[in-house]
Amino acid sequence: MKRGKRYVEAAKAFDRANLYDTEEAISIVKKNAVAKFDETIEAHIRTGCDGRHADQQIRGAVVLPHGTGKKVRVLVFAKNAKADEALAAGAEFVGAEELIPKIQNEGWLDFDVVVATPDMMGVVGRLGRVLGPKGLMPNPKAGTVTMDVTKAIQDIKAGKIEYRLDKTNIIHVPLGKASFTEEQLADNFQTLIGAINKAKPAALKGQYLKSVTLTSTMGPGVKLNTAKLA
Repeated sequence: MKRGKRYVEAAKAFDRANLYDTEEAISIVKKNAVAKFDETIEAHIRTGCDGRHADQQIRGAVVLPHGTGKKVRVLVFAKNAKADEALAAGAEFVGAEELIPKIQNEGWLDFDVVVATPDMMGVVGRLGRVLGPKGLMPNPKAGTVTMDVTKAIQDIKAGKIEYRLDKTNIIHVPLGKASFTEEQLADNFQTLIGAINKAKPAALKGQYLKSVTLTSTMGPGVKLNTAKLA
């Protein structure tokens, strides 16, 4: 994979083989985020879990204290009073069965998070093939299947992110923007890593956090010293 000149220069600016403390890693990643747009700072956490086993799955959500810096568009599947409640709480889109063909046939996906009341999951289930692969299916563990739609929407707007293992047992999550202060990014990271440590499966034998890398959208990854994160 050919890298741009800017990426190559940034990669030379620090020792890629070194394992850094959180604060130092954040400082390096911020310095290397020099694109013309406000880059997203991300964490990539390689775990020792085997997601093929149900008892080693990791999935949950956490509210980052400083949010992600991204405007999140929320779609809520609800009816009657709950639909009114969702609109009042600030959801961009609210609907029921009538949204199925729009998403299924027209490919409408102008939303970032989907929330549903439990009674609507039969309807939402019909969209599994579309929403599932994109990580958009509502899930009780993530707090997106709930009767308390107001709290769900408020948490999402405040900076709630979902974390889960991908097929290679890595968790990929946004931590904020390059325009955030180092302190804000460090706060967000500590909140995230605290939640992921708590989510460690009891069935896991061996090392939990294999590697943790921080990176910006266009910049090289900086590896953290995982011994200090447990």
